[in-house]
Amino acid sequence: MLRQLLIVLLAGPFISQSLLAADRETKVRGDKKQVESAGFWIYNDLPRGMALAAESKKPLLVVFRCIPCEACAQLDEQVVERDPSVRDLLDKFVCVRIVQANGMDLSLFHFDYDQSWAAFLMNADLTIYGRYGTRSHETESVHDVSLESFSKALAGALELHSQFPKNKELFAAKRGPASAVKVPEDFPKLKGKYGAKLDYEGKVVQSCIHCHQVGESLRHVAREGGKAIPDKVLFPYPNPKTLGLILDPKERATIKQVTAGSVADKDGFQVGDEITQLSGQPILSIADVQWVLHHADASKSLKVELRRKGQVKSLTLSLHDGWRRADDISWRATSWDLRRMTLGGIRLESLPEETRIELKLPKDQLALRAKHVGQYNEHAVGKRAGFLNGDIIVAIDGDRSPHTESSLMARLTQTKRPGDQITLSVLRGQQKFEFKFAQQ
Repeated sequence: MLRQLLIVLLAGPFISQSLLAADRETKVRGDKKQVESAGFWIYNDLPRGMALAAESKKPLLVVFRCIPCEACAQLDEQVVERDPSVRDLLDKFVCVRIVQANGMDLSLFHFDYDQSWAAFLMNADLTIYGRYGTRSHETESVHDVSLESFSKALAGALELHSQFPKNKELFAAKRGPASAVKVPEDFPKLKGKYGAKLDYEGKVVQSCIHCHQVGESLRHVAREGGKAIPDKVLFPYPNPKTLGLILDPKERATIKQVTAGSVADKDGFQVGDEITQLSGQPILSIADVQWVLHHADASKSLKVELRRKGQVKSLTLSLHDGWRRADDISWRATSWDLRRMTLGGIRLESLPEETRIELKLPKDQLALRAKHVGQYNEHAVGKRAGFLNGDIIVAIDGDRSPHTESSLMARLTQTKRPGDQITLSVLRGQQKFEFKFAQQ
C-alpha cells in the first residue's frame, strides 16, 4: 500500500467537506466515530465478527482499507455506504473492517500487501472462500476492480457458503503456509516501533503499521545475509496479463482480451472465457487468480476449468521459466524501498520514443530518465552522488541492455548485494557523466 494510514474511507453522507480537509489525525478519529455510529460495520474487531458469524451462520466479509490512497476510493465509498446494488448481499454477511496492519495474523491474512483495498470472503471458522481486490497502477483502479465484480464475488461466496462444510476440501489451498513471523510488529524492521493496536490516546497515525510495510519487511527478511530476493517475493501476486490474460474488471474472472502471441494465446484461451477453477480452486475474482499464480512456485503449468459459451471446458495454462519477471512492480508502494536499495532513491521512467530519436539512442539500448531524485536520508544516495532530475541512464557497469525500471530493480536486487558499487553512465543534455554509489 501507499505510505498512508490503513483506515476506512468514508465519503458522501458519512463525511463532511471540513473533515476531508482536516489533517490525518482528525480523519482517523472522525472515521472511527462515524463508522461505529453508523452501526453496520464491525470496526477493527475480528474476534467479535467471528463470534457473530458463528452465531448467525452467516459468512464473514473482512475488508482491509488504506486511506487517503486514491486507488479504490470510489469502490470503498460504495461498499461502506452500502450501495443499493450490494446492500442486500452485504446484509447476508457479517461485515468487518480492519483499519490497521498491527496485530494482523500473518498466517491467515496472506494477500498482496501493496493493495489499498483488500477483502476476504470467509466462514466463521476462518475457512477462506475467496479474495477480492487487485491493483496494477499506483492510483487508478478502474482497470482492476468495480462494484459489479465485487457484487458477483459476494454472490459466489454465498453460494459456496450454502454448501459448507460439505465442500470444505475445495478451500484447503486458499490458506497459505504458516508465517515464521506471527504479526507484523514482530518483524525485525518493525519490532519495538509499533504495538498491537492503534494509539487513539496519543498519535494514532504514527502508531499504525501500513500493509506495504509488511511487504517491505518480507523483502528485508529475504535479503538477510546478503541473499538475492527470490522472484516470488520480488514479484508477488502476478497480474494475469503477465501471461496474456486481460480480465474484465466488471466480472468475476472473465477474459476481456488475450494478448496476441502470448502464453495464454498459444494455450487456447479466448475472449469471453470465464475461469471457474484454477489449479482445483474455486475462483471468485481476479484476486483469486493472482493467489494461485503467486503460489505456483515450480509448476510448469496450471489446470484451468472455464465456462465458454455455456459449456464447461478444460485447458492448461503454461508457465515458462522466469515468467514472473514480465510483471510490472514499479507501481507498487514497496518499490519505493527497492529504489532505495538499488537506485539510490531515484525514480525512473522509460524514455519516450521521440526523445530517443532526438538523442540517437537505439531501441535496443538502455535509456531510463530520472523522474524524481530522492532528497532525504537513505533515499538521497543518488542525489549525493550528483544525480539530477532529467538525467538519462544509458549504461550500468558498462552494460547497455534495455530495461524498464521494474526489470532493472529486479536485476540489481538479484545480482548485487548491499555494499556493492555500481557505475551509472548518464546523459545530461549533450554531456556525459559517470556516477558511482553503493547498493543498500
